This record gives sequence, structure tokens and C-alpha cells, in this order.
Amino acid sequence: MAHQWWDIDTYSHILLIPPIIVWLVWIRGDELRRVEPSGWLPGLAWFFMGLTLWLAGRIADVNLIAQAGVVAAFQGTALGILGLRAGLILAFPLAYMALLVPFGDEIIPPLQYVTAEIATALTRWSGIETVADGIHIDTPAGLFIVAEECSGVKFLIAMIALGVLVAHTCFSSWHRRLWFMLACVVVPIVANGIRAWATIFIAQYVGAEAAGSFDHIIYGWVFFGIVIAMVLGVAWRWFEREPEDAGWSVAEVSAMPLVPRIEGKGVKPALVLGAVLTIALVFALLARLV
Repeated sequence: MAHQWWDIDTYSHILLIPPIIVWLVWIRGDELRRVEPSGWLPGLAWFFMGLTLWLAGRIADVNLIAQAGVVAAFQGTALGILGLRAGLILAFPLAYMALLVPFGDEIIPPLQYVTAEIATALTRWSGIETVADGIHIDTPAGLFIVAEECSGVKFLIAMIALGVLVAHTCFSSWHRRLWFMLACVVVPIVANGIRAWATIFIAQYVGAEAAGSFDHIIYGWVFFGIVIAMVLGVAWRWFEREPEDAGWSVAEVSAMPLVPRIEGKGVKPALVLGAVLTIALVFALLARLV
């Protein structure tokens, strides 16, 4: 997973997610200190399920499945050792770990076509003679192809990761969260189409090669930052709380009627840790055998 984060541009934003998770746990520190760690066996079951998924992904040679299993195993470890109450206090950081799994290649083809449609429409509205066929856009300055790198998938996935974080930490009402997440999906897609059109438009005057070089510089270093600033700037006035106030408190968790029933009788965290290490060793041996 770390190899993909480091070497593939589409997933480079994931390098920021581990420190974000650490920060999310840190701001819940006051609440966590009020909870006594208590081993929770269903967490151990979640850990076992995660390793089973990891092994299945290894056998099938499907990275997405194996990596999802790894993340589930870490979640189960935290729940098993810290207990249900601590797990509920840390519900969002644990759930946010799902974004550690590299995904997005599956949506590249449809994003290419959407980008091409937006760019084609804007190019025609600009008065430029255009013949389009799918992701191919032919103009007097040359033939432009919306390649995979120009689909905007990197931009979209990074915006979704940022949107989920902001929606949880800065909003408390679900309808505002949904509107903000919708903006984090629609705005980058539309903005990427505008960027592609701008490249084609500029190429009519400076040539396709010069426009392409300019596009890579602006898109890589400036454009993404401007769009993020615009989305956050518009949403800022509707922020409802500080990040430290996000998540359930100890009092809220204790007031949940099902918690005592689901929590059951606690076990020593050390015993759960021992079980985790034993199960992990067994799965490591199984992975070598298969």
C-alpha cells in the first residue's frame, strides 16, 4: 500500500491520511482518558475477518481486497484491545482508515468521457471548429485526447478524502454534510472539464505543445489549490463546530441503551493482544503455504 501511495500520483494524497488519523485521535484524547480500556471479543472477530479477507485477496491476487482486509484487521485490533466505548469515541478515525486503501482506477474511463464532453461543449461555445469522437477532440490546433492522466481522478479522490474529513469535523447537520460532499464531487469534475477546455483554447494561439506544458504546471501546482480554496471558502460560513467537538463524548456513549448489552463482559486487553499476535502468526504461516 505504501508503495502505491509513494509511486503512483493518483494515490499520493493518501500519504497525508496517516498523520490526519493521528490528529483525529489526538483531539479525542480528553475523552479517551476517561475510558478504561477493556478487551472486546467482537473486535477480535473483526480482526479475524480482516485477515481472512487479506488472505483471500492474496490468493486471488486482488490488491484491493487484500488491502481492505489489512485496514479491517487494524480496525479490529483497536476495537479488540481498547473496547467498545473507546471504539465509539474513535468511530470516525477508525472509519476514516478505509481511505488508506488505494482505489479509483475503476472510474477513470467514465471520468475521461465526462471531461471530454465538458471540454467539447465549451470549445464549441468558444467558437472553435471542433470534431469530437469520444475522448478525441479535433480542432484547428491539432487533435487532443483526454488521457487517463487528464481524467481528473486524482483530483476527485483527494477532494472526496478532504470532503469526508471536513464534513465530519466542521458540520453537525446531515443535510449540510450531504451538500458539501456533493460539492466535493461535482466541483472537481466540472473544474477538470474547464481545465481541459482552457488547454484546448490556449492551444489555438500558442500551439498544442506549449499549452500542454502550461497545463501540467498550472494544474499540478495552482489549479487544485485554487479549487480547494474556493470550495472551503464558500462552505466556511456554514461551518457549525470546531473539530475538537466532533464525535461522541463519554457521556453520549454511556447514554446509548445498547452499549451495555453489546459490550458484554470485558476481558483483559493483554489477553486480546496475545490472541491478535497468535492469529496474525497463523495467517502469516498460511500465506506462506498458499
